[in-house]
Order: sequence, then structure tokens, then C-alpha cells
Amino acid sequence: MNETIFHLDNSGKLTELNEANYISEDLLQKLLADYPNLISGSQINSLRPRRWLLISREFRVPDDKDASGRWSLDHLFIDQDGIPTLVEVKRSTDTRIRREVIGQILDYAANAVTYWTIEEIIHRFDEQYKSQNKDSNTIM
Repeated sequence: MNETIFHLDNSGKLTELNEANYISEDLLQKLLADYPNLISGSQINSLRPRRWLLISREFRVPDDKDASGRWSLDHLFIDQDGIPTLVEVKRSTDTRIRREVIGQILDYAANAVTYWTIEEIIHRFDEQYKSQNKDSNTIM
């Protein structure tokens, strides 16, 4: 946690920024929802970086055909090729081992592909933007 980042603004002023932990997972979740480019798509493909569109925060993930949702995924994004991206936020102070956290997201992915319908995804997308008083037909 001793890394320093510098920001040079348009006026030429250099500001030192110091790394700090997020106060809460919710703060980071909100930032990701508002600024999906925080997920570095250029690290996945530098020639054609991923661009994401938020489908929904707190997307329920069922574990059975008739279940409403056992788990809740932090974010569901879709990229420019229509590929879903599941994002689960964890603070570095979370004491669970990485294996457990990776297992959690694999459970979400396996059940999502089995039980989510395209109609539900479209509905959640529409609801996400209605809640912000935006027309989902004009996004992007």
C-alpha cells in the first residue's frame, strides 16, 4: 500500500495521490456501476479493449429452476460483443481465502448460464435505467 500515483491536470499542476482502502464495498460497487471502464478492458485485449454496459447491480442468481435467487451478484455487465461479465467486489481486508471467493463466482456463473433467461436480463437492464430516469433504448 505504498504506491503513489500522480495526476497532471490541464493547468500543469501535479497532484500526488496516495493509495487507500475503500471505506465500503458499496462505494466501490457504485463507482464500478457509474464508471465501468474501471474494469480495465485493455488488459484483456489491448488491440480491442472491452467496453462494458451495466445490466444491473445486485442481480439475483437462482440455484434451481423455480427459485427466485439464492445469491446476489454485485454487477452484471455486457461487453460490445454481447458477452456477459460477472463482477463480484471484495475488499482486500476480506479474510476469506481466494479459493472460496473464486468458487463463489464460479457458482454464480454456472447457475446464471443455467437459469437466467434473456427476457430476465433485458427486464433488469430496462429497470436499471428506468430507476435513473433514462430510456434504456437510447443507451450507447
